[in-house]
Amino acid sequence: MNRPSRSEISRVLSHALRHAPEEYGLELDPEGWAPVEDVLQALRLMGPGWEGVDRTLLQEVVDKAAKKRHQIRGGRIRAVHGHSVSVVPDSETDEPPHELFHGTSRATVSAILESGILPMQRQSVHLAETVEQARQVGLRKDTAPVILSIDTGTAASGGTTFHRSASGVWLAAFIPPSALSVPAGTAE
Repeated sequence: MNRPSRSEISRVLSHALRHAPEEYGLELDPEGWAPVEDVLQALRLMGPGWEGVDRTLLQEVVDKAAKKRHQIRGGRIRAVHGHSVSVVPDSETDEPPHELFHGTSRATVSAILESGILPMQRQSVHLAETVEQARQVGLRKDTAPVILSIDTGTAASGGTTFHRSASGVWLAAFIPPSALSVPAGTAE
């Protein structure tokens, strides 16, 4: 059997470290870290081909990923954002740029503009620094996503705090409707 591809390993890591550690026999600490050896053991139990996944390959998967979704440090590994399981942000609040962006489907824009952006099944709302980054995320939800602009000053004045993940994604618990707008030229 062939060894799994880096993208297959990354997908399994994301599922295990973001959403279902118990399905893999993993226990995450409060910040979402698990021992690398425990993760390797869980991966090797995935079936033929997976027994060849070692520390070197795991490090390569993390290092060569275009989107830095995972982090290895001090013999531990974690997903840096996107959790549906409860984790504590590992950093203090950060000062975001004046404007951040969120890509979403056309079908949800009205509800979002009325109620704000909620984390839904995740622990945090994910925000991008550029319209293009938000568009790439929005394309996962709609072939012609709507890009919302977030006035971070307005959100912060309403109590929203921002954290920047190790991958560069901005995170917040909630974005109030008062901080949202649809910039000209971003709705298709």
